Amino acid sequence: MQVVSADESKQTAGVGRIIIATPEQLGSVTYNSDGLVPVIAQCVDTGDILMMAWMNEESLGMTFSEGRMVYFSRSRQELWRKGDTSGDRQFVREAYYDCDGDTLLFKVEQEGKGACHTGERSCFYRSFGA
Repeated sequence: MQVVSADESKQTAGVGRIIIATPEQLGSVTYNSDGLVPVIAQCVDTGDILMMAWMNEESLGMTFSEGRMVYFSRSRQELWRKGDTSGDRQFVREAYYDCDGDTLLFKVEQEGKGACHTGERSCFYRSFGA
């Protein structure tokens, strides 16, 4: 995994980190046939996986420039800034892409109750088996 940011500035609570990605790094992102790339949001403090969602090129650019997570909703076919309606915002702390460039990982500060639309802190609150 490689860091996507050249900016090493310290951030305060409730403020996201602006990511300055190089053209080479942006060119390494591999979008699927729908123009989307899967994104994992991980809590920067605990390491918990909070959610998985999708980004297109526009939402990735907005996330980098705003320091807040902006996703693409496949069901609504529109951009959505995490927390605009729920108040459960996610602020960017670190950004990575995998070896194939086909999955992104953002370490975020999760504000509010949690990341899941059900009200749970993580979307991964259910387990298989006993």
